[in-house]
Amino acid sequence: MGSAVAQSDDDSAELFSLAVQDVRPLSVPVRAVHQAKKPKPIPKQFLRDEQQALVDSLSDHYIPAYELETGEELLYLRDGHTPDILRKLRKGKWVVQAHVDLHGLISDEARLLVSNFISDCKKRGIRCVRIVHGKGLGSRNREPILKHKLRGWLMQKDEVIAYAEAKKQDGGSGAVIVLLKA
Repeated sequence: MGSAVAQSDDDSAELFSLAVQDVRPLSVPVRAVHQAKKPKPIPKQFLRDEQQALVDSLSDHYIPAYELETGEELLYLRDGHTPDILRKLRKGKWVVQAHVDLHGLISDEARLLVSNFISDCKKRGIRCVRIVHGKGLGSRNREPILKHKLRGWLMQKDEVIAYAEAKKQDGGSGAVIVLLKA
């Protein structure tokens, strides 16, 4: 049986020699082939830490020292700004340049989306945005959970100068118009 294996190896070597008889070596230096650049590592933990920092920067338990709230209407003006800003915001004097809709999101998803949305708008130079939080009709107790959480989140963001409940045609009590710093 040993001679059959040796015969088979000889045939394979001969077949290989015939198959590669017209092959010519590449003119590329060998060292160039081995010097391919390694891709930079993706800092996955750093990215996770950045996302967690965004989430952690907005607390659900924030209690503002100063807030203008009239009944159910949401109003807020950061200290150091004139009430004229809030009046203009309520009357729709600023053009809404971007919007985000939080319908169907759970609290943690909404918090992350709001934080990313505001940061992105700030980077793009967007000043006036609408955030649709809904009226809570689809929630467990038919209460606007995100509406109340959004109020606290927005007050914690340094980029936010003021916000007011949207006009009826822009979502009414289910949305807020937010003015961001320049």
